[in-house]
Amino acid sequence: MAEIKQVLVPDIGDYKDVSIIEVMVKVGDTIKAEDNLVTLETDKAAMDVPSPYAGVIKEMKVKVGDKVSQGSLILLLESSDVASVPQAGKLDAPVAAVPVIAAPASPAVAAAPTAQPAVAAKPAATPVPATAVQSLASEGKAHASPAIRRFARELGVQVAQVKGSGAKGRVTKDDVQLFVKATLAQPCGAAGGNGMQVLAMPVVDFAKFGAIETRPLSRIKKIAGANLHRNWVTIPHVTQFDEADITEMEAFRKELSVEYAKQNIKITPLAFMLKAVVVALQQFPEFNASLDASGENLVLKQYFHIGVAVDTPDGLMVPVLRDVDKKGIVQLAKELGEISARAREKKITAADMQGGCFSISSLGGIGGTAFTPIINAPEVAILGVSKAIIKPMHQDDTFVARLMLPLSLSYDHRVIDGAAAARFTVFLTQVLADTRRLAL
Repeated sequence: MAEIKQVLVPDIGDYKDVSIIEVMVKVGDTIKAEDNLVTLETDKAAMDVPSPYAGVIKEMKVKVGDKVSQGSLILLLESSDVASVPQAGKLDAPVAAVPVIAAPASPAVAAAPTAQPAVAAKPAATPVPATAVQSLASEGKAHASPAIRRFARELGVQVAQVKGSGAKGRVTKDDVQLFVKATLAQPCGAAGGNGMQVLAMPVVDFAKFGAIETRPLSRIKKIAGANLHRNWVTIPHVTQFDEADITEMEAFRKELSVEYAKQNIKITPLAFMLKAVVVALQQFPEFNASLDASGENLVLKQYFHIGVAVDTPDGLMVPVLRDVDKKGIVQLAKELGEISARAREKKITAADMQGGCFSISSLGGIGGTAFTPIINAPEVAILGVSKAIIKPMHQDDTFVARLMLPLSLSYDHRVIDGAAAARFTVFLTQVLADTRRLAL
């Protein structure tokens, strides 16, 4: 017997007011269970919402541009499918939103999802010139959700300074981001501070000098660029350089690679790096920490989730491997291969990008001797790994060939001083030089 079913937005994590960027079905379409209905886009990922039922679409409740949350009504479906897949409302539901595009991690924490009808989207925010920042200030008490207030605090923004564009003047996440972009666009000292005046970037007609091609940045690079700019400007970076003798580690890695090749598990040096970093973080807990919103307290984390930078065709992404301290080299190698493949195939989820304590950026497969990685706020340190090279090292009154791995540790000087950073890298090189220490 036919039955009218309500198809709702499934569990999309800690997000609300997510934009619909594509509607894939229309009234009268006959669909199967798990056919994609709409595509949602957060600031971290785009995801397809599949149908939990088979049947005929009777009425659409959303359109492109609408903003929805978990539980929002998407459409009405005439279904005769008795054994339909249940609506996704829990993390372990059989059918959930399938991500198709992802972007770099951000410290922002969105509001808890609440069931509500879909509402019409507001027009996209337009860029605000630097000189207009002061006019963004709103009078009286600002209206914003707890999640938006927390997001603003993490960016160092007072919500009362932001003019809300939401219903009844409510401050949205877009409003906070626009305020930050406009503020950063101002020359230093423009607001009356003591900083040096910095000239605006010149506007140049490059076509006067020869043929040119204009290519838009990918969405990932746009978001990453804003985050990296903020992190570089607001965090006092210092980078400590060192080298680790990984001769024995590399020999052991090759043995494991042969052993697990039949299981299609690629044992990479990065799997060893993940484990070694956790041992170092356990020894130096201030590296596994974050400053709180006030900047006056250090939050020491008791878990070890490590972000790994992945080079994708659309830009850099930093998915997070969880509970690295509880996993062995082989399991980490397997998970690393899987999450890297998902990132390159644009199948990463927003949740995969959150919760990192420390990041590793490895350029070892490409080359280079050292670099200065930018800290992924709200973390306080990041480890850069360059290409290992065989060098003559003095040992027992003679020179021997050893495989040396260059390391570049960038750290937040507000939290970590130079002596602590040097001790961290020295300890890390000792662990990498003798993999038996990973068992301690």
